[in-house]
Amino acid sequence: MNSVLTFSVVFGLLFLLGGRPPAVAESTGQTLMAEPHTCVVVAPGEIRPEFGCFRIGIAKDLKWERARIYWHLYTFSSKAAADTAKTPTGIVVEENERVWLSEFGSRDRLQHGGQRIAVVGPLMLLPAEHYTAEIAYSVMQPNDRSRVHTHSGPEAWYVLSGAQCLKTPSVTRRARAGGTMSVTPNVPMELSVIGGEVASSLTLVIHDSTQGFGTASTWKPTDVCHP
Repeated sequence: MNSVLTFSVVFGLLFLLGGRPPAVAESTGQTLMAEPHTCVVVAPGEIRPEFGCFRIGIAKDLKWERARIYWHLYTFSSKAAADTAKTPTGIVVEENERVWLSEFGSRDRLQHGGQRIAVVGPLMLLPAEHYTAEIAYSVMQPNDRSRVHTHSGPEAWYVLSGAQCLKTPSVTRRARAGGTMSVTPNVPMELSVIGGEVASSLTLVIHDSTQGFGTASTWKPTDVCHP
């Protein structure tokens, strides 16, 4: 395993394992510390571990005329078909043996091919000159949880399998396979797996392009999320 891949593996696992001891890179023997909110950037075709959080699609320098937008999620029979239907602000990713197209706009956005899977929102944007939209794929084992973190823009989920719980200082939300959730910008959050199944999801984060993907938070949940 090369050092770059080992570094990515450790980053993803530290994000999900919520405070477990740091791993040691096999190739160098060095202890690699990751920021607690890290979700690893993964290039198409790159080998990755079974569990983790992986940023698999990105669209930069986006602008919207409205502060309330919706995430439209579609599947297509092929990547070529999705690429043909994609707008300049859309994101095409391949995951779970399916081709996914994410588009953003009003709730009544017209569909241009593919099968509509979900419409998530409204997602509230804070003022920014430009936005970056990122699609991540996460796979978490039973009892796993993320570290507490925030984003400078909204975050949303479409749950592919299992069940997950979102805790913030003011709300607790749960979603199972086929369900969706979202959270507003700059809210401390912890995401955990509930039940005995592996939980996987597609995640959208839209953030100010001048800021990073996420930021660690000192908030701590006062209780455990139960199914």
